[in-house]
Amino acid sequence: MTISNQPELNITDRDIDCVEIAGLCHDLGHGPWSHVWDSMFIPRVLPGRRWWHELGSEMMLDHMIAEYGIPITAKDQRFVKALIAGDPSKCSPDEKRFLFDIVANKRNGLDVDNIVNSARVIEEQICYDIKDANQLYEICATRFKLHKMIYNHKAAKAIEYMIIDALLAAEPHLRIAERVFDPEKFIFLNDSILNQIESSTVPELAKSRAIVRRIRDRDLYKMVDYKVVEWPFRTLFRDKVTSKKIVDEVKRRASSDPLPDDFPELEEEDVIVDLCTMHYGMKEENPLKFVKFYSKRNPSSCRNAEKGDYSTLQPERFAEVLLRIYTKKPEYWGRVQAGYRQILDSISIEETNTVDSITPPATEPPSTPPAQVSSFTLDAGTSVGTKSARRFSNNSFTTVSPTFSMPKSPTRGGGRKRSRDSRSKSPTRKRNKS
Repeated sequence: MTISNQPELNITDRDIDCVEIAGLCHDLGHGPWSHVWDSMFIPRVLPGRRWWHELGSEMMLDHMIAEYGIPITAKDQRFVKALIAGDPSKCSPDEKRFLFDIVANKRNGLDVDNIVNSARVIEEQICYDIKDANQLYEICATRFKLHKMIYNHKAAKAIEYMIIDALLAAEPHLRIAERVFDPEKFIFLNDSILNQIESSTVPELAKSRAIVRRIRDRDLYKMVDYKVVEWPFRTLFRDKVTSKKIVDEVKRRASSDPLPDDFPELEEEDVIVDLCTMHYGMKEENPLKFVKFYSKRNPSSCRNAEKGDYSTLQPERFAEVLLRIYTKKPEYWGRVQAGYRQILDSISIEETNTVDSITPPATEPPSTPPAQVSSFTLDAGTSVGTKSARRFSNNSFTTVSPTFSMPKSPTRGGGRKRSRDSRSKSPTRKRNKS
């Protein structure tokens, strides 16, 4: 995006400076472990309190300006903070609207680090040459793949939950959360908190120390089952599959066993139901639906791309939910899985013929009569059509016996990896003498 190509935009040095400052300061408010702090720790410790990392960034910007006497006008300061928030309503209405598409783009999710050289401003928004539509689509698809394969890896999520548990246990003693409202204290919040907990000797941090030690020893919370949930059913699973229901089912099954062994010492807090939403940037919508394009033949006019203007190899929906069940006590692996699957087996809904693209048109007679099941309303956006019964299958790839238990990981230095000498060696082949 070259300013000299569009002098009619009247972009000033002041505009450039403010956008650069906003870009540099946008992530100042991230606490330790980034979004884990924002979305998992703070809401648990400070329920109802208004805080997220953009507010922290604005707080730190105000603090820097005051602390170091940075010469900036009040109007420019408000503008920079509005750019950080991606909210034009927080500043003067005469600011250029397209500048808000750069740092925190709420229009279509394509921030400055995604912008390609063909970007132009048309109709007060950043648009792109239609030839780059496939590149923009790949950016969005790559976002999804990174979340799916890396950011939400099962071990990474387990460690995140363990960090949160360690912080929650330490909070009454360390008073960590309240520091987000004090810039002088906030700047010293980093992941050294775990080192502080680990090196402590006070009894108040014993529970936290034990959790941190488990992380170090790779004795992680165990994922006992998972299922990819289609977008229209996300609320159904959020309501029906809970830690409490799973634990209650585990105990019900144990109490009804004719030859019960030890009754499971399992509490609601020992089971985690992780519902992770992953999408291309705009939830279930195709993000390119919110992007406008131009052509070199008509660079001053823009419109949305239509089907056939770029690749048609696209998913039916652009979002899904990954449901994973974790246990903090691996000795109850099989029982927790069995409890979850009993709940899963009890879920049935009336779904419509528009939920799945492979369902025959309404004009074709159904192969079997629809079953009579209790009604459940799907999430918004699902059309009404011919109703049929739907149940949800278990994951055959994760199935274990209800009595399966996982021994604890070996202690530090216990030889998780085999030495080179202990590995099996393939027989050597004798070389023929010539």
